[in-house]
Amino acid sequence: MARMIPPSNSSATGVGALPHTDPGQACDDVLALFPEFPYIPTLPDRSQLESIVFNDSEQLPGRLIRDDRLLFDSNHDQTAAMEKVYMDYVEVNFHDYGLHREYASAFIEMMSRKLPGARVLKCQVTGPVTFGMQVVDAGKRPIYYDSQLADVLSKMIALKARWCEEEMRKNTGVSETLVVLNEPYLASLGSSVVPVDRETVRAGWGDIASLVQGGLGVHCCSNTDWEFVLSLDPAVVSLDAYATSKEFLLYSDAVISYMERGGIVGWGIVPADSKLFVTETTDSLYEKYRAIRSQLCARMPEKLFDARSLITPSCGIRFASREGSLAIMGAAAEISRRIRKTSGMG
Repeated sequence: MARMIPPSNSSATGVGALPHTDPGQACDDVLALFPEFPYIPTLPDRSQLESIVFNDSEQLPGRLIRDDRLLFDSNHDQTAAMEKVYMDYVEVNFHDYGLHREYASAFIEMMSRKLPGARVLKCQVTGPVTFGMQVVDAGKRPIYYDSQLADVLSKMIALKARWCEEEMRKNTGVSETLVVLNEPYLASLGSSVVPVDRETVRAGWGDIASLVQGGLGVHCCSNTDWEFVLSLDPAVVSLDAYATSKEFLLYSDAVISYMERGGIVGWGIVPADSKLFVTETTDSLYEKYRAIRSQLCARMPEKLFDARSLITPSCGIRFASREGSLAIMGAAAEISRRIRKTSGMG
């Protein structure tokens, strides 16, 4: 299982993408707003290679990029490349699975920063379900439906996640790291249209959790089988609380038990969609968050809830101006300040 991280104490942080194209400016903005719990953004507007799935695809055996699509070359034998991933996984040889500037410019930029004030540094890696459902073979079948490819994929992502946390610790001076698997396709759990097998998900999670030494979390911005996700014991579960808190709170027993075990919930209470964000105020979003807190704290101590919560935007902020993204992230930071003040944490 993944290692839990220290209490987040209702800090604020971000999720995934920003609309910036200048990695230096993106890192500056993140560090200014989230000094205690910064995250490393992705910058998909710089190029397709920095968008989800593509940004983690460099070492995928049989990778093809054609007509702006990411494909698996099943017309040629990929055995040797797949065996290399297996061997590297067994030998914990993660050095060949690094991120390079054309795929992750903000990650490389953040590695040049010293972060003495940060308690935790967070990054995201595409999760195996989302990766495997987005990449198709020559027959246009998602590679996640091939059990051997799904297995190779989880081990490749495990090696990449391990590389990321090692780089974060080595370069920034931050001792606590969090790698979050970006998994919007977990919404397919229980779907009859696009089915995803739970045991394949569990096995892939186990592969990654066994290699990662710091915190390993998961982000899903759609509704899913939250009881199953919480049963994996991720260090952090990150959700779109603005849109799906009602569904998430149907699993209140599992949520409370998870937080009691040391798990942290990243409450994405600030809509990352700028069209939704402008219909709200910081006050209205703060009240929505207080309502969630009140509902759970009727059955658990407020001190525990506050210690094991993070305040975030609902998802990555892709479609906004830089100013819009600053407003969205700033609202998360302000809600964090208010809740910490009222609970005596800051």
